[in-house]
Amino acid sequence: MRLVLVIVSTLFLSACYNAPDAAASGGGGPSALAGSPAQSFEVRRTDGRMDSLARHRGQIVLVNLWATWCTPCREEMPALQRFAREQAGKVVVLGIDQGESASAAAAYAKERGVTFPILVDDQQQYGRTYAAIGLPTSVIVDRSGHVVQGIDGQMTIEQMRAAVARALAARK
Repeated sequence: MRLVLVIVSTLFLSACYNAPDAAASGGGGPSALAGSPAQSFEVRRTDGRMDSLARHRGQIVLVNLWATWCTPCREEMPALQRFAREQAGKVVVLGIDQGESASAAAAYAKERGVTFPILVDDQQQYGRTYAAIGLPTSVIVDRSGHVVQGIDGQMTIEQMRAAVARALAARK
């Protein structure tokens, strides 16, 4: 029984990893994807329409992989909403729920006043492709469709601003 608890605890902690400086440490994870072409998958939004990262080509995109059960994701969401509102017209924010139902993600977003698009990746294609070690994981994609930076863990609004600064400064 004790071994089972240790295994379950380890899996839970790894699933909801909260290390904002993990990307700076080098190694694997989403930080290793910088410079590579951004992969895209068609998934449903909570409003029922289909969407994908590819549909936003030509724009700077902050992709945020999250789940309703993830405490760091819940803590990050108000800053992400504020960032999306502040950067409207300059940066597209896509929240991509990992592995949950559209109704759960929609209810969560509505309850918290989230206005940016929420996509529901029930197969967790984005999480696997973007080497999400845990949640939240964010990926900055430039106008040309390449990964600028991958970030493991919860970010503040200041970290979000800094993460997109290079892509914003690049020529259109």
